[in-house]
Amino acid sequence: MRWLRPRGRRLAALATVALALPLPTAVSQAATAPPTPSPAPYALVPQPVSQEAVEGSGFTLSPDTPIAVMSKAPKAVGVGTYLSRVLAPATGYSLPVVHRTRVQKNALVLDPNGPEDLGSEGYTLTSAKHGVVVTAHGAEGLFRGVQTLRQLLPAEVESLSTQSRTWTVSPAKISDSPRYEYRGVMLDVARRFFPVSQVKRYIDQAAAYKINTLHLHLTDDQGWRIAVDAIPELTTIGASTQSGHTGGTDWYYSAKDYKEIVSYAESRFMTVVPEIDGPGHTRAAQASVPGLNCDDKAQQPYSGFDVKISLFCLADEQHRANMADFMETVIKAVAELTPGPYIHLGGDETPQATAEQYAAYVKAATDSTIAHKKIPMGWHQLGRSTVPAGSIMQYWGEEDDRKSIGTSKETETIRVVRNGAAQGAEFVMSPSDHAYLDMKYDVSTPYGLSWSGYVPVQRSYEWDPETATAKLDGTGAVVPAGQIAGVEAALWADRAYEGSNALPTPSTRWPAPYEYAEYMSFPRLPALAEVGWTPRAARDWKDFRQRLAQHGPRWTAAGIGYHAAPGVPWPGVVKAVEGAHSLVTGSKALDNPGGSTSDGTGLVMWAPNRGNNQTFTFAKQSDGSYTITNKASGKCVEAGDAAGAAIVQRTCTGEAGQRWKVTELDDGDHTITSARSGLLLTAAASADGAKVTQQEDTGSALQHWTID
Repeated sequence: MRWLRPRGRRLAALATVALALPLPTAVSQAATAPPTPSPAPYALVPQPVSQEAVEGSGFTLSPDTPIAVMSKAPKAVGVGTYLSRVLAPATGYSLPVVHRTRVQKNALVLDPNGPEDLGSEGYTLTSAKHGVVVTAHGAEGLFRGVQTLRQLLPAEVESLSTQSRTWTVSPAKISDSPRYEYRGVMLDVARRFFPVSQVKRYIDQAAAYKINTLHLHLTDDQGWRIAVDAIPELTTIGASTQSGHTGGTDWYYSAKDYKEIVSYAESRFMTVVPEIDGPGHTRAAQASVPGLNCDDKAQQPYSGFDVKISLFCLADEQHRANMADFMETVIKAVAELTPGPYIHLGGDETPQATAEQYAAYVKAATDSTIAHKKIPMGWHQLGRSTVPAGSIMQYWGEEDDRKSIGTSKETETIRVVRNGAAQGAEFVMSPSDHAYLDMKYDVSTPYGLSWSGYVPVQRSYEWDPETATAKLDGTGAVVPAGQIAGVEAALWADRAYEGSNALPTPSTRWPAPYEYAEYMSFPRLPALAEVGWTPRAARDWKDFRQRLAQHGPRWTAAGIGYHAAPGVPWPGVVKAVEGAHSLVTGSKALDNPGGSTSDGTGLVMWAPNRGNNQTFTFAKQSDGSYTITNKASGKCVEAGDAAGAAIVQRTCTGEAGQRWKVTELDDGDHTITSARSGLLLTAAASADGAKVTQQEDTGSALQHWTID
């Protein structure tokens, strides 16, 4: 979960060393591409369970279009009021919210009296010339349907100022419900404090993509962010620091502030999960409460960047009692402020704690949580110990863990996950190499780190919760599908500054917390939202990237500072073949291993990082073909004569083997054909280290390249 985790690729992903790896053998022909879902008729994210286009012109709003709510229940009426307010800035309309007992024409109808089998979040939506009807079994389902309704309107509807245009809801028939009940995002307000207004801004952005849980990481070494009246030092001392900053006097949430956040989230049908981290990541608490330290002296507040530096004193019975009393006081206060069912107890990264010490923390913390009628939640390390029935564990393992499954050298992560699963715990899946929003998109990302590898938007999208704890071939899942509660994206904020590979200096630029959150979350948070909502069989990267691209104008209209990630055909962005690009297929990038400068080096596939070893310059030749030169080596990509021959790099000579024909396909991808052999550039597999060869055209997805 943290950047000093001693596993994973970390920054080594900048220079892949594939020559040291066993490479797949050459193939005689490319693998057949798996079938993909039909393209979606609308650019909806998350993809609904069922949708179809309806003939006709759609329903056009007017200034007096009513929002007709078929209930007097306050929550249902509240959804109508929300819809009126969210449409008002761009349209300039103050749509009236009225009560009706039956469906009326020429209205936006919200009906919470739908059948029970829709569940709490399911809905149907019908839009046609004479109106729109959203039907659900309760107000929460109406709210989810309203998010889809927004996406059926023009992108400018998200603008914060009045736009002059016609507002027509696309004609559609949709039936929808979520795959998982828990779909969350974690915001690290401990390392970098987010003011209340910025937390609310993020709630609105996440709710628009049907995220229903906000996990607030409230405490860590760098700060304590929730007021506890019985221990005022937690905020007068413990809240005075952030990562890289000292001297704060208001870097915390008072009871009033926290209630405001909880209430705002509740109005968006979002549950707040407060996290009180322990028994490690506790320096802010240990700076505030002397009895949590073995020498009974308060530590100095901490504003640094290291992790694994702290642990409650658990060495003797007296200090274990001090810890238990402290946790009871804090959990009681937080539970009273939190209407949601969970309290997150942390539990990660405590290598210095013995099994006995760790168990003492888990028992004290979970006992207090249950006593206050909350469900204990924690990171997967809780599986080191005995946990109460019904506990929730959050899994943040990565590819190295999956590689170890079923071997004699399973990682500690897999061992503790096995123990937790055996105790009947449910799991929220947050694999760091897919769901950690603080991982850099690629080498050029100004913020965050890459200890779990680079995480481009495609990597955020192309994984599945059921195989998050499985072997690389998808078998042998440690957590059974029935014990998966859902999915959570995690946005850590300890490296929320420019030039984050190094420690900050006095001239370092620190963006506002919301700027950092938006750049790192968009477009990856919508990708993860679809992982949690949409059925597995209905998800397809090529279809998703086309839909996702249409959300760029929505974010621009809303003032969201998103990252225009490579691999997504953003409107208005003209892609020319000539120039420097990365080449991606099967979620892997064409790679000059280790940035080799040697003639004859075979090119391979590797996780995208957009470093020089994965940057290739296309130069157009007089015959319309291109030479393709690697930036790290200055050598040209070269093909031989025979099918199956490896693609290598050599000193550029301009001969036919170094010239390539590039053909754009209907979906925006390309085939790359050797001018010498007439064979296609082909990846042997979608795996790190896979060979790159030339093959006959088979229509394989691994012969279709995204040129970014």
